[in-house]
Amino acid sequence: MTGGGGHGYAAFMPNAARLADDILSALSSRQQIAPLTSMAALDVAQAYRVSRAVTARRVAQGEVVVGRKIGFTNRTIWDEYGVHQPIYGPVYDTTLREVEGMIGGVSLAALIEPRIEPEIVLGLSAAPEAGMDVAALMDCIGWVAHGFEIVQSLFPGWVFRVEDCIAAFGLHGALLLGPRRLIGADERADWLARLSGFDLHLACDGRDVDVGHAANVLDGPVHALRHLVETLAADADASPLRAGEMITTGTVTRAFPVQPGERWTTRLVGLDLPGMDVTFA
Repeated sequence: MTGGGGHGYAAFMPNAARLADDILSALSSRQQIAPLTSMAALDVAQAYRVSRAVTARRVAQGEVVVGRKIGFTNRTIWDEYGVHQPIYGPVYDTTLREVEGMIGGVSLAALIEPRIEPEIVLGLSAAPEAGMDVAALMDCIGWVAHGFEIVQSLFPGWVFRVEDCIAAFGLHGALLLGPRRLIGADERADWLARLSGFDLHLACDGRDVDVGHAANVLDGPVHALRHLVETLAADADASPLRAGEMITTGTVTRAFPVQPGERWTTRLVGLDLPGMDVTFA
């Protein structure tokens, strides 16, 4: 927290709790609210304190954190949203859904102004450490999958500042996870190269919508993981990544509004993963 010393931190804590309650109330009622930054003076460090307060409440209610989402890793969308740095937030067992063998459409009923983001998800088999290069980080990855993150905005019209995104659980709504591809030790170098060079084609109802490139995501998903590891290490209050967590690394294309009745599909070129095929209800 900038300025104010220990007194400033203590004075902020009730606000963190109050803002966390406001966020969860808006989420449960599906009622959008004004950006927090229009009501409180938040910096990034304070916003993460609010985010941790939100997480503590959700865990106390029985939800389990199963991983992290990294947002705004795609530098091509920074100007669109006015957010010019990556953020992170938790993924919960209640927001994770495996799509393999899924019957029926995915409901959007609980989400607010949902948008779809095609992403690469990394499963950690070992805990990464600060200072690791991408080759060492690849050794910490036990599986890779493709998925859709469905993001949402508590703030009308997707108008906010980066601090609002952070505090409001990183805008995370759901993670739809495709089949996991286990990575053998002798495959890691090849996978690292491919994860930095693939293309992703996104379509809605059979109509091509966008094409994204691996390099959009901070030069590739493993590079995005490296950014997260270093960011967490620089924050004494943040929990480091653990073996068993999954990390969804940010949208490869632009994010698009998604509506019930739509069918969204992807095709990956240069990466040995099946595309997504999801209908929304």
